[in-house]
Parts: sequence; C-alpha cells; structure tokens
Amino acid sequence: MRTIDGSYGEGGGQILRTALALAMVRGEPVRVVRIRAGRPNPGLAAQHLATVLACQRIVGAEVEGARLGSLELTFAPRRRPEAGTYRFDIGAARKGGSAGAATLLAQTVAIPLSFAEAPSLVEIRGGTHVPWSPTGDYVAQVWAPALARLGYRATVRALRPGWYPAGGGRLVLEVGPARPRAWHSRGRGPLRRVSVFALASRLPEHVPQRMADQVRRRLAPLGVPIEASSAVSDASSAGAAVTVVLRFEHTSAGFSTLGERGLPSERVADRACDEAAAFLEGIADVDEHLADQLVLPAALGEGETRFTAPRVTGHLEANAYVIEAFGAAEVSLAPGPGGTVEVRIRPKG
Repeated sequence: MRTIDGSYGEGGGQILRTALALAMVRGEPVRVVRIRAGRPNPGLAAQHLATVLACQRIVGAEVEGARLGSLELTFAPRRRPEAGTYRFDIGAARKGGSAGAATLLAQTVAIPLSFAEAPSLVEIRGGTHVPWSPTGDYVAQVWAPALARLGYRATVRALRPGWYPAGGGRLVLEVGPARPRAWHSRGRGPLRRVSVFALASRLPEHVPQRMADQVRRRLAPLGVPIEASSAVSDASSAGAAVTVVLRFEHTSAGFSTLGERGLPSERVADRACDEAAAFLEGIADVDEHLADQLVLPAALGEGETRFTAPRVTGHLEANAYVIEAFGAAEVSLAPGPGGTVEVRIRPKG
C-alpha cells in the first residue's frame, strides 16, 4: 500500500484529492498520513470528508479514518469507477452544514469517472463561489475546455450559486468516457476575445452590472470583443463574484475575485482585471491554477504533455509529488521561455 504524506509542501487538501483520484483510476489502495497537519484546523474538514465519501461510493472502497478532524485515511478501491447518476451534499458532512467547494469535489471525481464505461451525471450541493477554490464559472469556462484538449469529456453547470457561509449551491457535472491523449502546447496564440461573468445574490442588480461595466472599461484598450454577462441569482447567502476569461487562439486563462463587505463593485472587478493584465504581460500558455489542474489528467494519458505556466505554485508541486509517488508519471518543472515555468508530464503507463 502506498503512503502519501499529506503535510508535503503546502500541505493542503489537494494532496488528498489527487491521491484519491489516482487510487480510484489505478485500483490501488492508498494511505494518506498527516492530512493538512500544518493547517490551523488540521485533518479532514467537511469538504474533504464529503470528497472521501463520494469517492468511496464510486469505487465501493473500504475506508478507514473517514471522520472530521482525522489526520490519517486509508482508501482501498474494490471495483473500477462505476458510471451512474450521483448526488453528493457537502453540507451533510458536518452538523450545521458547510460551504465547502462543490467545484473541488467535481474536479476530483471527474477524472476517475472518465475511466468508467458509460457517461455519468453528478449533482453536487455546496459552495460554488467560495474562497480558496475555483468558481463555478472558472471550472465551466476554463477547466472543462482544457480537459477536452487532453481527450476528456466533461461539462459543468452551476444551477444555483453557493456562497460562504451557508453554501447550498447546486453544481452539475456530466462526464463521458475519455480517450486521454498528450497535449504539446505551441503557445497560447493571440488574444481573440474576453468573456466576463458577473454574479451576485441577495444584493441589488447594480452590483454585478457595475462589476461587468468596470471590466469593460479596464480591458477595452485590448481591442478585442468583450462579452459580458451580469446576473442576480437566488442563494442561501449573500455574495458577489466576477470571473474574467481571456480567450486566446489556442488556450484560455481565467481570473476570479469574490466580493467583500464594504468593497465597491469596481474594486472587486479591478482585482480580477489586475490579475488578467499581469498574465497578459507574460507569455505563459495557461494560468497558474489551470497548470496544477492539468497535471493529473495529463499523467493518465498517452505520451508527453508539455505547456508553460507563469510560476510554480504549492498546488503544482503537491500534485507532482503525489503523481510521482504513485509512479504514474514523471513531472518536470523547469525554467521556460520568457520567465515562465515549463511543465512536462511523461506518463509511465
């Protein structure tokens, strides 16, 4: 049985999620120790426990240590990932509920379900726009299309937003059988257009509209079409968010900002625009978040995948560590052109 150190590097939940996904695809038992050991609230939180239980259901795993606060988990799959219709509720993992990220759970189960023999439909209740996780808009507009370049078939729709602290959002993931393949990026190409997704709940309609308008003002000098949507949607908690997607000829990059009490809508939009502008100053193929999210699906493909990222992040290093610990692939992080980081993933079969 492989043992994975959950405190490695940034020591967050990403190590656990990647270990679970690899165990499911490869049919191998895994023990994860010192889970989030260096965090203020170490061990399994509600969103991690919900992910463990979801993965357990998909492969009928034998599990030890699946409880809140647990620092160690043993996960032993008993069958291949089974296609089907699944419903998971992150809030049910803890008394009083949780706004744990539905997007992170979706990303975790999407890869194993891609290796099932038939399509799957997954509905997840939880947070869709919460701190320290990709927004529902980012996952739908950036992550899912990027997976397609690697031969995966996944679509994501946020039916209802879920904000901190109540959560209660609804995210639908559809996954089809994959034919994983290598992706050799030859550059992102010229910027073709910008998409803006501004969303708010329990706030006036002018809040998302002002965010969208500010993005238009800030990015108008780019000289490309800007497609902006703004909406107010019902939710269990108040919240606001904007996601800016830069659509290049060959890749897309996304930048999201959540609203804060007392922070004007324009400043929320400015933060996302600042990140987008910084990315445009470089020549990386993908944004830093997508970089770490592509390593696992690339490791399960055929042939070497290669792309550039703006920098090495803790999540990228964590994913590389788990993938190499499983012997699934060799992951190389080396200086690339124009101050980028070249990421190479060589599957071992």
